[in-house]
Amino acid sequence: MGKVLTHMTMSLDGFIAQPDNQVGELFEWYEAGEVNVPNPNDEVKFNVDDSSADILRDLTENNGALVAGRTLFDIADGWGDKHPAGGKVVVVTHTPPDDAAEKWPNTTFVGDVETAISRAQELAGDKDVTIASANVAQQALDLGLVDEVCVSLVPVLFGEGIPYFSKLQSEGHLLLEDPMVVQGRRALHLRYPVRK
Repeated sequence: MGKVLTHMTMSLDGFIAQPDNQVGELFEWYEAGEVNVPNPNDEVKFNVDDSSADILRDLTENNGALVAGRTLFDIADGWGDKHPAGGKVVVVTHTPPDDAAEKWPNTTFVGDVETAISRAQELAGDKDVTIASANVAQQALDLGLVDEVCVSLVPVLFGEGIPYFSKLQSEGHLLLEDPMVVQGRRALHLRYPVRK
């Protein structure tokens, strides 16, 4: 079984989107280089620098399933049933779309985070599970289900928006190990194993 990790692109002041859910300058690093990193979604192109390409390849080639929240799923229109990270998609929602089976046959809809992670691990097999929604990541961290926290830190200050991290529900601090750090163009990539 692979790892369960979170990955978000985040502003220097901790936001993964503006208040209106738009990403602003956060995704500039996906177009800041000459190295094309292929992905299963023809609508999305990744042209990054060499260092970012290594990180992006690791995140996509080792991904067996992705867990997202309903808000992100709706904003992205389900990624056309082909998420750029590869693998199957599991969406946490209490109300799946009415046309889910026809429009998104490769997407699984479940009612809670714990079930979503479990289902994603089944789908991923030996590969990793990536959590790509802040609220879902927070819940998974609170449940002790995350092995690694990944941040692509972008040199922009939003001042307000949707935070990657919020108040922990559990008592005490969540400790992380020292990060693996990779300097990319328009992003500093940090990977923190969760201390168990």
